[in-house]
Amino acid sequence: MSLLFVVTPGSDWAYAIAAGLRHRTVLPAIGGLLAGHLTATAVVAAGMAALVAREPVLLTVLTAIGAVYLVWLGIGTITHPSSPQAGTEQPSGSWVRHAVRGAAVSGLNPKLFLLFLALLPQFTDPDADWPLAIQIVALGLVHVASCAVIYLCVASGARFVLRARPGAARIVSRVSGGAMIVIGVALLVEQLIR
Repeated sequence: MSLLFVVTPGSDWAYAIAAGLRHRTVLPAIGGLLAGHLTATAVVAAGMAALVAREPVLLTVLTAIGAVYLVWLGIGTITHPSSPQAGTEQPSGSWVRHAVRGAAVSGLNPKLFLLFLALLPQFTDPDADWPLAIQIVALGLVHVASCAVIYLCVASGARFVLRARPGAARIVSRVSGGAMIVIGVALLVEQLIR
């Protein structure tokens, strides 16, 4: 289940592609994405499922914040698409900024929380030797390991394949930005019609 979730393109993929095209190294951006997934794991393990069941407005607020952030990132990606030149390096900027941005992209992704809230508890056993929270953390770490492999492949693939093709890189960058906007707007509309 985790692998199917990870190989489906979405906002994390769009950010990984942009990082692969824009930065000298993809590690800060991918590390940030993974930190967002680890945070989601910790939040669910700490009992967010029970809290959201009592206060569903929290998930609505999280969804709205994540959606607005995705639209903002998408607009930035469309207005400033990556246009690498073969054989040249672009300045990398702040590693911390790229990591924080990656953590926000994945950590504010409401689909991640929905997946974790709906799926992780189904694969736990309240009668097992391990406490429920530890079981959720273990399952979350398996998911994060899947994410690490796939996101590194996506970002590295973008870096090595698209950097030699600036026109294709601009198109992919704009499509990625458009995908972020569409996902963000769809999430906002979904919240408005509830």
